[in-house]
Amino acid sequence: MRTHYCGDVTEKFTNQKVQLCGWVHRRRDHGGVIFIDLRDRYGLVQIVFNPEIGDTFHIAEKIRNEFVLHITGIVKERPGGMQNLNLTTGKIEVVVTEFNIINAAKPLPFSLDEYSDVSEAVRLKYRFLDLRRPEVANALIIRTKIVKVMRNFLDKNNFLDLETPFLTKATPEGARDFLVPSRMHPGKFYALPQSPQLFKQLFMISGFDRYYQIVRCFRDEDLRADRQPEFTQLDIEASFINEKTLQDLMETLMQEIFSAVLSIKLDKFPCITFADAIKYYGCDKPDLRIPLKFIDIDDLVTDCEFKVFSSAANNKNDRVVALKLPDGCNKLSRKELDDYGSLVANYGAKGLAYIKVNNLLAGLDGLQSPILKFLNQNIIENILQRVEAKTGDIIFFGAGNNKIVNESMGALRIKLGNDLNLFTKKWAFAWVTDFPMFEYSNGRWYAMHHPFTAPNIDNPEELEKNPGSCLSRGYDLILNGSEIGGGSIRINNYTMQQTVFKLLGIDEEQAQEKFGFLLEALQYGCPIHGGIAFGVDRIAMLITGSSSIRDVIAFPKTQNAICPLTEAPSEVSQEQLDELSIRVKIVEHK
Repeated sequence: MRTHYCGDVTEKFTNQKVQLCGWVHRRRDHGGVIFIDLRDRYGLVQIVFNPEIGDTFHIAEKIRNEFVLHITGIVKERPGGMQNLNLTTGKIEVVVTEFNIINAAKPLPFSLDEYSDVSEAVRLKYRFLDLRRPEVANALIIRTKIVKVMRNFLDKNNFLDLETPFLTKATPEGARDFLVPSRMHPGKFYALPQSPQLFKQLFMISGFDRYYQIVRCFRDEDLRADRQPEFTQLDIEASFINEKTLQDLMETLMQEIFSAVLSIKLDKFPCITFADAIKYYGCDKPDLRIPLKFIDIDDLVTDCEFKVFSSAANNKNDRVVALKLPDGCNKLSRKELDDYGSLVANYGAKGLAYIKVNNLLAGLDGLQSPILKFLNQNIIENILQRVEAKTGDIIFFGAGNNKIVNESMGALRIKLGNDLNLFTKKWAFAWVTDFPMFEYSNGRWYAMHHPFTAPNIDNPEELEKNPGSCLSRGYDLILNGSEIGGGSIRINNYTMQQTVFKLLGIDEEQAQEKFGFLLEALQYGCPIHGGIAFGVDRIAMLITGSSSIRDVIAFPKTQNAICPLTEAPSEVSQEQLDELSIRVKIVEHK
C-alpha cells in the first residue's frame, strides 16, 4: 500500500513516484496551495496539493488534522529558502497526484501538532491520541531499544528466557497482593506475582543455571511518580556465582544499553557500603552527581552550650552533621535560606542552623550565624577545620534523631544540588552493598531485602544469636539517586532458611503453608545462586528524562490506580460474583 515511510523520503528520491500513508500532523493554506505535514512512526514529510493537478485540491480542502491519508505523488526539491534542515525530509516535498482519505477524525480534545500543556487525566483518557505525540512515542521507542539490548546481551551470555506463572500463591511479606478468586475452588484465591522470586530459585535447583525473564509484576500499594500497580522488571538469576561476578556482568549490561541507546561510554561503577551511604548521604540510594557530603561533628559538640547539638551528640540514637555548600554566601539569599529551613521542617527537623563564612581570615568577626553565641571559639574553629571551610562557604547543620537528620539533610542536599545545578556529571551509577540482614521495628525483625537473601555468615546458630549485627549478601544498583535494580545471593540451605523465617516471626507451620514447596526443594541439592531484578520502567524513565514512569508505559494507571481510558477498575455483575461465591461489602477507608 505504501512504497516508503514518511521519514525516509529524502532528496535522493527526487523526481521519483512514491506512495505514502500516515496521519495529517499539520495543515496550512498558502496562496491557493495546501501544505500538509504527513506523519507516521518514522517521521514527517511535507506533501503539497496544487490546484492545477486534477480535482485533488478541492477534495483536499476537507482535510483536517489527524485524518488518515494514502497519497501518491512525485518527490520534488523545495524552492530555495523553503528548506527545513531540522528534518531529514526537509529538503524535499511530495507533490500529490492522487490520494484517498482512509479515515476522517473528530475534532481533537487537545492539539497534537504542537506542544500543549494538557492535564494528565485528559491525556490518559485519550491515551491512543497522546501516543501519537512525538515526545511520547519516542519514549516508547527508546524503551523498546532498551529491552532489545537486554535480551540480546542475556541471550549472548547463555541466559534462558523462561516463563513463570501469573496465577500463584499469596505471600506474607512485602506489599499487598492482587488476589484472583477461583471459580473452581470457591473461597480460595490466586495471587498475581509481586516477583517471580521463588520460581526463579526453583529454576536454579532444577539445573537451569542462567535464567532471565522480562516479566509483569503486580503490587497493590500506594502509588508515587515512580510506582505503578503493574510494572515490568528484568528478572535474572544464575547458579554458582558470587556477588562480584554478577555485578561485573550487570555493569557490562548497563554499559551496552547506554552505548546502544545514548552512544555514551560508562566508566566502572563505584561501590559504596550501606553504612557509608547513610553516613555521608543519609540514604541508601545516594545521587552521586552531587558532590556534597555529610560530615559528622558529634565529637566536637558533646560539651557545647547549644543543647540542640550537645543532647544529640550524647545520644546513641541521634547524630549531628554538617553539610558544606562551597561559595554558598554568593549563591543563596536570606529568603532562600528560610525556604530551606521550611524544607527540612517537613521532615521533622526543628530548624536549619547554618554558619556563613564571609571571611575566614577575619576569625569570628568573619562569620555570620544565629548559633555562634552558643559555641565557644575552640568548637567553632574545630568545626571549620573539620569541614575544610573557605571564605564564601555556608555550613548547614542537622542535629537530632538519626532518621530525621538523615531524611531532612538528605533532602536538603538533593534540593541544593537541583536548585544550584551542582551536578558534576550527567549519569552516576553506584552499587550499594553490605546491607543489614534485618531491621527492627514495632517489636519484631523485618528482612531488609526479602526473606530469601543470604546472610554473610554460614552458621544459622550464630545468626539467631546476633541477628541485628549480621549483614546480608544483598546489593542494589543506583542511578542518579534512584534504585534501578536490587538483588542478592540467596539462601541455599534448608536450616538457614528456616532460621530466617523464625527470626521474621514465621513459625514452622506458617513456613510450610506459605513456602513448603521451596523448603522441600532446598533439601534436594540446591546450588549457590543469586540474582537481581531491574525496573525496566524506571530505567526507561531515567534514560528518556521523563518525570514519571507513566510517561514510558503505553497504558499506565493514574496515581489512584485508575485507568481513565478503560475506566478500570469497574464493578462486575451480580451473576459473576455469585459464580465466584463472592459477596461485596464496601468498607470505608480511613
